[in-house]
Amino acid sequence: MSEKVSLKEIAKVFTKLGIIGFGGPAAHIAMMREEVVVQRKWMDEQHFLDLLGATNLIPGPNSTEMAIHIGYDKGGWKGLIIAGLCFILPAVFLTGVLAYFYKLYGQLPQVQPFIYGIKPAIIAIILGAVFSLAKKSINSTFLAFLGLIVLVASLLGVSEIFLLFGAGFLAYALFFIKTRKQNTLQSLIALPLILSIQSPFCSTTNRQLFWIFLKIGAILYGSGYVLFAFLDTELVQTGLLTREQLMDAIAVGQFTPGPVFSSVTFIGFQINGLSGAILSTVAIFLPSFILVALLNPLMKKLRNSKGLSVFLDAVNVASVALIVAVCITMTRDVLLNWQTLVITLLSGILVFKFKKVNSAFIVLVGALLGYILY
Repeated sequence: MSEKVSLKEIAKVFTKLGIIGFGGPAAHIAMMREEVVVQRKWMDEQHFLDLLGATNLIPGPNSTEMAIHIGYDKGGWKGLIIAGLCFILPAVFLTGVLAYFYKLYGQLPQVQPFIYGIKPAIIAIILGAVFSLAKKSINSTFLAFLGLIVLVASLLGVSEIFLLFGAGFLAYALFFIKTRKQNTLQSLIALPLILSIQSPFCSTTNRQLFWIFLKIGAILYGSGYVLFAFLDTELVQTGLLTREQLMDAIAVGQFTPGPVFSSVTFIGFQINGLSGAILSTVAIFLPSFILVALLNPLMKKLRNSKGLSVFLDAVNVASVALIVAVCITMTRDVLLNWQTLVITLLSGILVFKFKKVNSAFIVLVGALLGYILY
């Protein structure tokens, strides 16, 4: 069992990450790595990679689940709850405030100049983390080739869950053929994935919202954009939400820190006020706490089994490749002119040349440069 840290320290780290965590799951994971591997040395690079791989194997918001994994690893059940809540609540609170004023005035604040600078800075932060994670995870020619295949396939639009499990099972199959020894995948296949929860309620009530978001939180793989596709089907097409409200919720998810799933707080508030916001938020994140609590104790068994260790190594490489794919996509969308290029280069210098500089400072510099150059 890894060495424990105080609950106060866990709360401090993940509250900070919840406040500065702009840029989506890839950026959040990069910031977590800096805090827990580089700055505080709570765990080594390999264990962080194992948690990242495990996070990608279960449905739900990846960065939130990563925070919960780390909290459980360093503080047991109390650490699990504290890390998860401290990472989620800053975004939920800010989103709730924005939801209140949106309902009151019907428009969002003008924060575009700051986001204009934050996004290029985030790219540099992600690249810094990817460089170190890739060096640790790619320890053979086969894994390098596998990572390249996953990267290309992801950029071509192949489902990330197919790529993650496909990479793992391919590596395990090759290991099995090579060793001719029967290993079991029971401990992995037995992971409790909740496939569907049918709502018995049809009226626009808090109970209906709770069941809708509990179902989404329990079955959703992929990015926040996949979440918005689910929301379109569950809420817009059923008349609970307008498409304009959904688009504004997406905007809120993008320019607030923390998990993009906090957009659900905004949506719940628009549909049924404060109680709707609270219940929707609890429902979307609850499956992540349960699934991580069930999966984390199995990590040591996964790593100690030779066959499952090979599976996990392949999943780790695939996870890093998916982060690279996200970064490439972000680069195409963000680096559109010399201003954003300058912000990215300056941020990159801070990340790679001044490694002790905190990611919060880099985000702040990016926001300031964005405001000046916008």
